[in-house]
Formats: sequence, C-alpha cells, structure tokens
Amino acid sequence: MAVCPSSPNVIGVSNPRTGRSDYELSLPDIAEIDAECARLRNNQAAWCAGGLDERIATLKRFAILLGVHRDAILEALAVDTGRWVLTEMELDGLTGYIGARCSHAAAVLDEPAGGNVQKVSFRQQYVPYSLLAVISPWNYPLILSFLDAVPALLAGCSVAIKPSELTPRFIVPVQAALGDVPELDAVVSILGGDGNTGQALIERSDAVVFTGSVATGRKVAEAAAQAFIPAMLELGGKDPAIVLESADLEAAAHAIMRGSIVNCGQACFATERIYVEYAVYDAFVEKLCSLAGEIEINYPDIRQGHIGPFIFSRQAEIVQNQLDDAVEKGAKVMTGGTIENHEGGQWLRPTIIVNVDHGMQIMREETFGPVLPVMRVGSVDEAVSLANDTSYGLSAAVFGAEQDAEAVAARVDAGGIFINDIDLVGEVGLDAEKNAFKCSGLGGSRYGPDGILRFVRKKAIVHRHDKPDEISSLAGINA
Repeated sequence: MAVCPSSPNVIGVSNPRTGRSDYELSLPDIAEIDAECARLRNNQAAWCAGGLDERIATLKRFAILLGVHRDAILEALAVDTGRWVLTEMELDGLTGYIGARCSHAAAVLDEPAGGNVQKVSFRQQYVPYSLLAVISPWNYPLILSFLDAVPALLAGCSVAIKPSELTPRFIVPVQAALGDVPELDAVVSILGGDGNTGQALIERSDAVVFTGSVATGRKVAEAAAQAFIPAMLELGGKDPAIVLESADLEAAAHAIMRGSIVNCGQACFATERIYVEYAVYDAFVEKLCSLAGEIEINYPDIRQGHIGPFIFSRQAEIVQNQLDDAVEKGAKVMTGGTIENHEGGQWLRPTIIVNVDHGMQIMREETFGPVLPVMRVGSVDEAVSLANDTSYGLSAAVFGAEQDAEAVAARVDAGGIFINDIDLVGEVGLDAEKNAFKCSGLGGSRYGPDGILRFVRKKAIVHRHDKPDEISSLAGINA
C-alpha cells in the first residue's frame, strides 16, 4: 500500500523494487537547520583541539560500530537501492576506507617547517574549515555520504551531511551507530531533506562538497559563490573505453561489461562509450554479446543476479529516451534494449548497441544505465579524438599492449585513465591524486593526500630570528 505524505513538511519515498511510496521523510525547518549547524560549530573547536590521535581513535570506533549495526544498515540501504550484494560491498567498503584513511592521516597532516633558523624560518599550520556541508547522491547513498566526511573529520572539521531525498532510509540506523560514539555524534549530523535543505546548509557552512549531476552542480557552485565559500564538485561522467588492436579481447570484454553494468550503470565512473579499432571490432562485439547473455537481473531474489533495478524511476525514462533517439538515427540494438517492469520495479539487461555516432544523445549525454554503445574506429587518432569529444572528463580506460595503451592514455582528457581495467583508482586512491576535467568537477582531488588537505586552509607562521632591517634600509628606494 502506498504511503501518502502526512503533512507539507513530509515527502514520500519510493521503493525501487516496487515503484510504490512506502516511506516518509520529514523535512527540517530553518530553525532546526540553524540549531544543528550551531551545535556542530560549537563542538568543532574541541574536536580539533583533541588532536589527530583522538580523532583517529574515534573514527575507528565508529567503523566497529557500523559492524554492530550492520544488519539494520544493510536492510535499510537495500530497500533504498533495490540491491543486496553491492550494498554489502558498500558498507564493507566504508569501514575499510575509514581504516585506510586513518592509517595515512598522520603523514598527510604532518605540518612542515623550513627556512633558515639563523634568519627566517616558517611553520605551516593547517586550519580546518569549521563546518563542511556534504550533499551526497542516491546511487551509492552510504559511502558517498562519508567519502569526503571522513577525511574532513580527520582534518578537524565538523560535518553536516545531506543525503539524497530519494534514498534516505539508511539515515536512521547510521545515526544510531553515530549515537554510540558521542564524540563523533557531536560533530557529525545527517540531515534528511530536499534541495531546500541543501541550499540552507550551503548558506550556513564554510565549504561544501557536492556529488551529483552537472546541472545541480552548477546550482551548488552558484550558491557557494553567493556565500563566498569553496565548492568541491564531484559531477558526472561519460567515460570512454578504447580497445586497441593489441588488446586481450576476452579480458577487455569482461572489464568493460563489469564497468558498464555495475549498479545498473548508475555510477559516475561507468563505461558509457566504447571505441574499438576496426581489425578487432567484430570479434569484440561478439564477445560482449556473449557475456551479456550470462547476466541476470536481481529479480525476484534481491540476493541473486548481477543487475539491480533503477533506483530512480526518472532515470529509466532518460535511458529509454536515449535508446529511442539512437535507434531512430540508425543504431542497432544487439542485446537488451527493453526496460522490464516487475511488480513496479524497473530493470534493464545489458544493452549493447552498434552503428552509433556522436550525433546521438547516447554518445554525448550521461546515460546512467547498463548501456554499451560500441563504435568502430579506423585509427588510434580517431579513437582519441572521439574520446575527447565530450563535455565530460572524469575517467577513461584503454585496453591494449601496455606500451601502446600508455601512449594513448597520455592523450585522453580525463582525470583518471585506467589501463587494461576499469576504475582502478580505488586500489591506489590514498596515494594517487586525480582531478576531474571539464564539466566533471572542480575543487581539488578527492583522492590521495589532497583528499584530506583540501579541507584545511594553510597558514604560514614565519619567524625572524635575527634583527629586522632598520629604517635606513629604505633610504633612496623612493627617490
């Protein structure tokens, strides 16, 4: 039975497996937001003054307590997203990420000093932003709520998190885990709310991190500019994969299929365009089509299959519109292509589409669905030109002999280029920094040391050890 909002300050939330509204999210009013931001600010000074060791110990306790609350978090997150196996991976990924960030924090936050101890020396001081707003998306609700919050907390900030109103069920059990760590609960708040809530947080914060679409990212950037605070924007992608003649086609097909269908393609790093050299095009498409036949949706059993439903029903419409546009312009659907409705939920099996070109929406606009458009190219130069013919620049992949692939990777305009696999940054993300290119983002690297340091301002404290110059040193300067 559908749940109807019980008041104007409550919104209904749909279940992606049924399409029915079965949950209510209460929206905070301005007074509640003011009070919560004031509380976080008031507690931030003590959090920072307690020292890094204490912050690390507190976050490690939180990671343990996420395990204590594991069942409740998984159940809520699974309803939010319509998937189970990836939900387990998301929670486990967060606890592992907390540990990894904690292990690197001391080295990253070690404040350098230098200069000449006889004359002039300096000491660097890292000053955290008092209050960071994190506005997170619906595709990975849990980990993307904390991916920036954790390093900000290590840096000494307090954090107000506003998850997507499309996937808010996980908030309650995660708040329960936070409540078991009073020191952390004092400086972290998870505020369920809508776009107005996010706007209010920006106006009351010292910096904002937003993860989501380019269109909304522009609005966040404008609001941050009005508030004169930094905006760190982690936006969309239209990631290309280039398959060279020298590629291991079997390995490339598996990696690209995985990178295209993970989370039903609802990932900023999903592979959404594939360019294959002429000599191996037919063989590669044949391997992709064969793999597609092995992929199952996770219906009726949420714990089985490879692909979950569309989390946001509007996304299914966007994908269908792109497919229709491509077919009307001459593309051919080889596998999938039909959005399936099961008890109100919407699924799409791996959809391989050929005879595509850059006049089609599906090659230019973010798809966010398990669609693999494959385009034949006559040369490496053509592949690079097409890969760069986009307003996005998040990441890309190149498959081929390592020396060949490395040369191609250097020419692709994107922040992370993965050779012979998809989305490898997670395996080196504490060390390797990458920036988003073009409209895929602004504001420093989410990865590597800068993933922590972007939440502090750098103050130089400079000492004069000998006597300063006398006024006579200015004689004749202005003559």
